[in-house]
Amino acid sequence: MSTHGTDGRLARTRATRARVAEAATRLFTTRGYAATSIQSVAKEAGVAAQTVYNAFGTKAAVLKEALDQAVAGDAEPVATLDRPWAREALSAPDAAEQIRLQVAGATAVMERVAPLAEVLRGAADSDDDLRALWRTNVGQRRAVQRAFAERLAERGALRPGLTAQEAADTALALLSPEVFTLHTVQCGWSVDRWRAWATEALLRQVTDLAPAPGASAR
Repeated sequence: MSTHGTDGRLARTRATRARVAEAATRLFTTRGYAATSIQSVAKEAGVAAQTVYNAFGTKAAVLKEALDQAVAGDAEPVATLDRPWAREALSAPDAAEQIRLQVAGATAVMERVAPLAEVLRGAADSDDDLRALWRTNVGQRRAVQRAFAERLAERGALRPGLTAQEAADTALALLSPEVFTLHTVQCGWSVDRWRAWATEALLRQVTDLAPAPGASAR
């Protein structure tokens, strides 16, 4: 069996999964989770329902894939901390620049994932699989924030008396899809205003660094 043939099948599989995830995202965020069936996702994606069942098995698994791809921005199996934006933030020349890049990266993720996160959070109370998925999602976000917080600790930039885990949990709250949605949807903030606010808030809450002049959005 040729490597070229294997690579071709893998590429087609990823393309199909991406197409299904995109279709599911449109339906989940417009119709809601309960009102969206695998059959409707398949129709929206232009594939057979059996293709979706074969690839995912359950509707909860389809939502998980849609979330994963929204977080990543693509269908490539690359962990968040290995993504260019995260690596750039972790290797930034100083703590203030790390936080600026961290929030910028998180903002781009939130723009993609926040509507789906609302779908998952709203449906989790009535579905054990979704409840587990929500816990996993929060745990993954917490682990990412822990890596950023540990880097700030290595730089000696954390506020006195603040542990890396406390800093991570603060970032988890500030850079959450719930807070992003509250500000940009319910309160009508622009994404730029939220990014500026989140950057200043994170600087104030976890470091002893003064926010950059003009960082606060008026």
